[in-house]
Amino acid sequence: YPLVTGVQTCALPICRAMKPSTVRWSHSSLKDYEGCARRYQQVKVLQKYPFQETDATRYGTKVHEAIEFYIRDGKPLPAIYAKFQPIVDALLQKPGRKFPEYEMALDKDLNICAWDAANAWVRGIADILIIDDDNLTAWVGDWKTGNNKYPDRDQLVLMSLMVFQHFPLIRRVNSALLFIVKEDMVKLQMLREQADAAWAKYRERISRLEASFATDIWNPTASPLCRWCPVRQCEYHPEHLS
Repeated sequence: YPLVTGVQTCALPICRAMKPSTVRWSHSSLKDYEGCARRYQQVKVLQKYPFQETDATRYGTKVHEAIEFYIRDGKPLPAIYAKFQPIVDALLQKPGRKFPEYEMALDKDLNICAWDAANAWVRGIADILIIDDDNLTAWVGDWKTGNNKYPDRDQLVLMSLMVFQHFPLIRRVNSALLFIVKEDMVKLQMLREQADAAWAKYRERISRLEASFATDIWNPTASPLCRWCPVRQCEYHPEHLS
């Protein structure tokens, strides 16, 4: 799905994008922008480089689907994923309502809106969400089938904030990145009284993204990841430098 709305694109090498009526973002798209604004523009805004599925992303998708069907429908996990069942079952023992692959969307005023609403500002999916109404506590988990070397807790912060908006009675969110292949877990706890300060930090970060749309300035960032970037005409790409 497009991450921004109201943007015009063209086939010309240089195309000034119109400022969108709503800059739609998620954890992953914000990280993409902050990693390199030039790549974000070329890939997400102008959509010059379609997503290329890899063996790793294909595996992750299949694992997510298998666990979703197991939690929602009681469909047994395929034998190839049976090793993940103990951790899933441990989560299902927690008290509360269980929601697999729970979609959440908010407008810029942090009001709940439909996932595909034109005014959707931020969106995110909780791989597993447990709402414990009795204890006013929620539990959010995100299945990770990749490496646990650089865990990104920022994703847990955003998921916690969105849970607070979607479930006004919840006072505490316990969350975790669940590296089920590596058998590792990275935890975070957030209290409702921390939410305002956390949202303020996100708005500051999003203001830079909005400024890029307003000025049509998308500065590239040199990093070791440049060698895998599809934007080969960028001055920092190894092929361009050679």
